[in-house]
Amino acid sequence: MKKLILSAIAITITAFTVNAQDISKNALGLRLGNNDGLGGEISYQRHLNDNNRLEFDLGWRDSDNLDVFKLVGLYQWVMPLDESFNWYVGAGAGVGSYDSRNNDGTFALVAGDIGIEYNFNIPLQLSLDFRPELGFDDNYSDDVDFDIALGIRYRF
Repeated sequence: MKKLILSAIAITITAFTVNAQDISKNALGLRLGNNDGLGGEISYQRHLNDNNRLEFDLGWRDSDNLDVFKLVGLYQWVMPLDESFNWYVGAGAGVGSYDSRNNDGTFALVAGDIGIEYNFNIPLQLSLDFRPELGFDDNYSDDVDFDIALGIRYRF
């Protein structure tokens, strides 16, 4: 009986060790989605520990009618589905500014994040995520926005 319990413990520890995912120290690329009318963002991910990371996304729009800048930071929990396939959830906040013909000002937002990602054997990561954002401002971003985006990042 004692050998059976010790064997079960050894198998359990081995299974958890084998299934541990490898989050890259850094990943830099693009997050391509609507982004509240801003389009694509520059995206950077920084590894914190075994299953946590930070993500920073910078978006801007420079047009004749509207200039907007937005920076969002997210804390993410990453969980493995398979050897190279993960899912993640996160929460964070952001700030931004806008300048149009009629208005200008700043805004703040809180955001959630849920997504899936695949890490290829080469240093490439593809992800698909859903990020609801609640904005705080009287003009530009005073509502709930739902953003779906494709991420393409170089891992290093």
